[in-house]
Amino acid sequence: MDNLAIIGGTGLDALGILDVHKREVVETPYGSPSGAVARGTLFGKEVLFLPRHGYSHSFAPHKINYRANLWALRELGVENILAIAAVGGIRNDMSPATLSVPKQIIDYTWGRASTFHENENDQVLHIDFTNPYCEDLRQKLLASASSANVNMIDGGTYGAAQGPRLETAAEILRMERDGCDIVGMTGMPEAALAREINLCYATCAVVANWAAGKGQGEITMEDIETNLKAGLSDVSRILEALLS
Repeated sequence: MDNLAIIGGTGLDALGILDVHKREVVETPYGSPSGAVARGTLFGKEVLFLPRHGYSHSFAPHKINYRANLWALRELGVENILAIAAVGGIRNDMSPATLSVPKQIIDYTWGRASTFHENENDQVLHIDFTNPYCEDLRQKLLASASSANVNMIDGGTYGAAQGPRLETAAEILRMERDGCDIVGMTGMPEAALAREINLCYATCAVVANWAAGKGQGEITMEDIETNLKAGLSDVSRILEALLS
Protein backbone atom coordinates (compact mmCIF):
# COMPACT_ATOMS: atom_id res chain seq x y z
CA MET A 1 0.00 0.00 0.00
CA ASP A 2 1.38 3.39 -1.02
CA ASN A 3 0.90 6.89 0.42
CA LEU A 4 0.05 5.54 3.89
CA ALA A 5 0.21 7.42 7.17
CA ILE A 6 -0.26 5.96 10.62
CA ILE A 7 -1.71 8.06 13.41
CA GLY A 8 -0.83 6.60 16.80
CA GLY A 9 -2.60 7.09 20.10
CA THR A 10 -2.15 6.29 23.78
CA GLY A 11 0.71 3.86 24.32
CA LEU A 12 1.38 3.80 20.59
CA ASP A 13 3.09 7.16 20.21
CA ALA A 14 6.39 5.74 19.05
CA LEU A 15 6.42 2.89 16.56
CA GLY A 16 9.74 1.29 17.43
CA ILE A 17 9.50 -0.79 14.28
CA LEU A 18 9.66 2.34 12.08
CA ASP A 19 13.08 3.22 10.67
CA VAL A 20 12.80 7.02 10.67
CA HIS A 21 14.63 8.88 7.90
CA LYS A 22 13.53 12.40 8.78
CA ARG A 23 10.90 14.42 10.62
CA GLU A 24 8.98 17.11 8.77
CA VAL A 25 7.46 20.16 10.46
CA VAL A 26 4.33 21.27 8.61
CA GLU A 27 2.44 24.49 9.31
CA THR A 28 -1.19 24.55 8.23
CA PRO A 29 -3.97 27.15 7.92
CA TYR A 30 -5.35 25.56 11.10
CA GLY A 31 -2.20 25.83 13.19
CA SER A 32 0.43 23.29 14.13
CA PRO A 33 -0.15 19.53 14.18
CA SER A 34 0.58 17.43 17.25
CA GLY A 35 4.21 17.11 16.25
CA ALA A 36 6.64 16.69 13.40
CA VAL A 37 5.61 14.01 10.93
CA ALA A 38 8.07 11.12 10.89
CA ARG A 39 8.90 9.74 7.45
CA GLY A 40 10.52 6.33 7.41
CA THR A 41 10.55 2.72 6.30
CA LEU A 42 8.27 0.10 7.76
CA PHE A 43 8.62 -3.47 6.52
CA GLY A 44 10.25 -2.22 3.32
CA LYS A 45 7.65 0.47 2.54
CA GLU A 46 7.78 4.21 3.09
CA VAL A 47 5.15 5.37 5.56
CA LEU A 48 4.50 8.50 7.58
CA PHE A 49 3.78 8.51 11.31
CA LEU A 50 2.14 11.19 13.44
CA PRO A 51 1.68 10.88 17.22
CA ARG A 52 -1.88 12.04 17.88
CA HIS A 53 -1.11 13.21 21.43
CA GLY A 54 2.36 14.56 20.64
CA TYR A 55 5.71 12.87 21.21
CA SER A 56 5.57 13.65 24.93
CA HIS A 57 1.86 12.77 25.19
CA SER A 58 1.03 16.37 26.04
CA PHE A 59 -2.26 16.85 24.14
CA ALA A 60 -5.45 15.66 25.83
CA PRO A 61 -8.08 14.21 23.46
CA HIS A 62 -10.21 17.37 23.47
CA LYS A 63 -7.14 19.56 22.87
CA ILE A 64 -5.73 17.75 19.85
CA ASN A 65 -5.61 19.88 16.71
CA TYR A 66 -7.29 17.28 14.52
CA ARG A 67 -7.64 19.67 11.59
CA ALA A 68 -3.93 20.50 11.52
CA ASN A 69 -3.01 16.81 11.81
CA LEU A 70 -5.14 15.72 8.86
CA TRP A 71 -4.25 18.74 6.74
CA ALA A 72 -0.51 18.24 7.31
CA LEU A 73 -0.69 14.61 6.24
CA ARG A 74 -2.57 15.48 3.08
CA GLU A 75 -0.02 18.20 2.29
CA LEU A 76 2.69 15.52 2.48
CA GLY A 77 0.93 13.41 -0.15
CA VAL A 78 -0.89 10.96 2.09
CA GLU A 79 -3.96 9.24 0.63
CA ASN A 80 -4.57 6.48 3.20
CA ILE A 81 -4.66 6.86 6.97
CA LEU A 82 -4.59 4.05 9.48
CA ALA A 83 -5.59 5.34 12.90
CA ILE A 84 -4.40 3.14 15.75
CA ALA A 85 -6.54 3.82 18.82
CA ALA A 86 -6.67 2.55 22.38
CA VAL A 87 -10.26 1.85 23.42
CA GLY A 88 -12.35 0.39 26.20
CA GLY A 89 -14.33 -2.77 25.58
CA ILE A 90 -18.10 -2.71 26.04
CA ARG A 91 -19.35 -5.74 24.10
CA ASN A 92 -18.64 -9.12 25.68
CA ASP A 93 -16.17 -10.19 23.00
CA MET A 94 -14.26 -6.88 23.12
CA SER A 95 -11.95 -8.06 25.88
CA PRO A 96 -8.58 -6.46 26.70
CA ALA A 97 -5.85 -6.92 24.04
CA THR A 98 -8.51 -7.67 21.39
CA LEU A 99 -8.23 -5.89 18.02
CA SER A 100 -11.18 -4.65 16.02
CA VAL A 101 -11.86 -2.66 12.88
CA PRO A 102 -14.99 -0.66 13.69
CA LYS A 103 -17.56 0.06 11.02
CA GLN A 104 -19.65 2.77 12.66
CA ILE A 105 -19.27 5.73 15.04
CA ILE A 106 -21.52 7.51 17.51
CA ASP A 107 -20.16 10.94 18.43
CA TYR A 108 -20.58 12.09 22.05
CA THR A 109 -17.90 14.77 21.88
CA TRP A 110 -18.58 18.50 22.04
CA GLY A 111 -16.74 21.77 21.50
CA ARG A 112 -14.18 20.35 19.07
CA ALA A 113 -13.40 22.00 15.74
CA SER A 114 -15.12 19.45 13.52
CA THR A 115 -14.99 20.86 9.99
CA PHE A 116 -12.61 22.62 7.64
CA HIS A 117 -15.49 24.78 6.44
CA GLU A 118 -16.61 27.03 9.28
CA ASN A 119 -15.55 30.51 8.16
CA GLU A 120 -18.37 32.81 7.07
CA ASN A 121 -16.97 32.97 3.54
CA ASP A 122 -16.71 29.19 3.21
CA GLN A 123 -19.26 27.12 1.39
CA VAL A 124 -21.08 24.77 3.75
CA LEU A 125 -20.03 21.18 3.07
CA HIS A 126 -22.42 18.32 3.83
CA ILE A 127 -20.35 15.15 3.49
CA ASP A 128 -21.99 11.74 3.19
CA PHE A 129 -21.01 10.06 6.44
CA THR A 130 -23.36 7.08 6.26
CA ASN A 131 -20.34 4.78 6.43
CA PRO A 132 -17.68 6.73 8.30
CA TYR A 133 -14.74 4.46 7.54
CA CYS A 134 -13.08 3.68 4.22
CA GLU A 135 -14.31 0.19 3.37
CA ASP A 136 -11.39 -0.55 1.06
CA LEU A 137 -8.86 0.01 3.86
CA ARG A 138 -11.04 -1.87 6.35
CA GLN A 139 -11.07 -4.92 4.12
CA LYS A 140 -7.31 -4.73 3.55
CA LEU A 141 -6.75 -4.67 7.31
CA LEU A 142 -8.99 -7.67 7.83
CA ALA A 143 -7.30 -9.59 5.03
CA SER A 144 -3.89 -8.72 6.46
CA ALA A 145 -4.94 -9.91 9.91
CA SER A 146 -6.12 -13.19 8.44
CA SER A 147 -2.86 -13.58 6.54
CA ALA A 148 -0.90 -12.92 9.74
CA ASN A 149 -3.07 -15.32 11.77
CA VAL A 150 -4.17 -12.50 14.07
CA ASN A 151 -7.71 -12.48 15.41
CA MET A 152 -9.35 -9.18 14.47
CA ILE A 153 -13.05 -8.47 14.94
CA ASP A 154 -14.79 -7.15 11.85
CA GLY A 155 -17.19 -4.34 12.64
CA GLY A 156 -18.59 -2.78 15.76
CA THR A 157 -19.54 0.74 16.71
CA TYR A 158 -17.03 3.15 18.21
CA GLY A 159 -18.45 5.52 20.82
CA ALA A 160 -16.40 8.72 20.80
CA ALA A 161 -16.35 10.19 24.32
CA GLN A 162 -15.15 13.65 25.27
CA GLY A 163 -12.46 12.75 27.83
CA PRO A 164 -9.92 13.21 29.18
CA ARG A 165 -11.51 11.44 32.15
CA LEU A 166 -12.74 7.90 31.74
CA GLU A 167 -16.48 7.33 31.64
CA THR A 168 -18.85 6.47 34.47
CA ALA A 169 -20.51 3.07 34.59
CA ALA A 170 -23.85 4.75 33.83
CA GLU A 171 -22.40 6.47 30.76
CA ILE A 172 -21.13 3.14 29.47
CA LEU A 173 -24.57 1.59 30.01
CA ARG A 174 -26.08 4.42 27.96
CA MET A 175 -23.53 3.86 25.20
CA GLU A 176 -24.30 0.14 25.26
CA ARG A 177 -28.02 0.87 24.88
CA ASP A 178 -27.15 3.17 21.99
CA GLY A 179 -25.35 0.31 20.29
CA CYS A 180 -21.70 1.09 21.04
CA ASP A 181 -19.27 -1.83 21.25
CA ILE A 182 -16.09 0.07 22.16
CA VAL A 183 -15.38 3.51 23.59
CA GLY A 184 -12.53 5.89 22.83
CA MET A 185 -11.78 9.60 22.95
CA THR A 186 -10.19 10.42 19.58
CA GLY A 187 -12.36 8.84 16.89
CA MET A 188 -14.15 12.11 16.20
CA PRO A 189 -13.77 14.52 14.55
CA GLU A 190 -10.75 12.73 13.07
CA ALA A 191 -12.79 10.41 10.85
CA ALA A 192 -15.10 13.16 9.59
CA LEU A 193 -12.24 15.52 8.81
CA ALA A 194 -10.51 12.79 6.80
CA ARG A 195 -13.71 12.36 4.79
CA GLU A 196 -13.93 16.11 4.14
CA ILE A 197 -10.54 16.13 2.41
CA ASN A 198 -11.02 12.79 0.63
CA LEU A 199 -8.61 10.68 2.64
CA CYS A 200 -9.22 6.95 2.95
CA TYR A 201 -9.42 6.47 6.73
CA ALA A 202 -9.86 3.40 8.92
CA THR A 203 -9.26 2.60 12.58
CA CYS A 204 -7.47 -0.32 14.13
CA ALA A 205 -8.84 -0.32 17.68
CA VAL A 206 -6.78 -1.98 20.41
CA VAL A 207 -8.89 -2.78 23.46
CA ALA A 208 -6.83 -1.57 26.42
CA ASN A 209 -9.32 -2.24 29.21
CA TRP A 210 -12.88 -3.15 29.98
CA ALA A 211 -15.02 -0.01 29.91
CA ALA A 212 -16.29 1.33 33.24
CA GLY A 213 -18.50 -1.16 35.01
CA LYS A 214 -17.67 -4.00 32.61
CA GLY A 215 -14.68 -5.37 34.48
CA GLN A 216 -13.67 -6.04 38.06
CA GLY A 217 -12.33 -3.18 40.14
CA GLU A 218 -10.85 0.11 39.02
CA ILE A 219 -9.26 0.76 35.65
CA THR A 220 -5.51 1.19 36.14
CA MET A 221 -2.84 2.56 33.81
CA GLU A 222 -0.71 -0.48 34.59
CA ASP A 223 -3.35 -2.80 33.15
CA ILE A 224 -3.90 -0.51 30.17
CA GLU A 225 -0.19 -0.46 29.35
CA THR A 226 0.08 -4.26 29.63
CA ASN A 227 -2.86 -4.83 27.30
CA LEU A 228 -1.64 -2.24 24.81
CA LYS A 229 1.76 -3.91 24.66
CA ALA A 230 0.12 -7.23 23.79
CA GLY A 231 -2.18 -5.57 21.25
CA LEU A 232 0.62 -3.62 19.59
CA SER A 233 2.52 -6.85 18.98
CA ASP A 234 -0.43 -8.09 16.92
CA VAL A 235 -0.76 -4.70 15.19
CA SER A 236 2.87 -5.02 14.09
CA ARG A 237 2.16 -8.40 12.49
CA ILE A 238 -0.86 -6.96 10.67
CA LEU A 239 1.17 -4.02 9.40
CA GLU A 240 3.83 -6.37 8.06
CA ALA A 241 1.19 -8.29 6.12
CA LEU A 242 -0.50 -5.10 4.93
CA LEU A 243 2.68 -3.50 3.63
CA SER A 244 4.14 -6.62 2.05
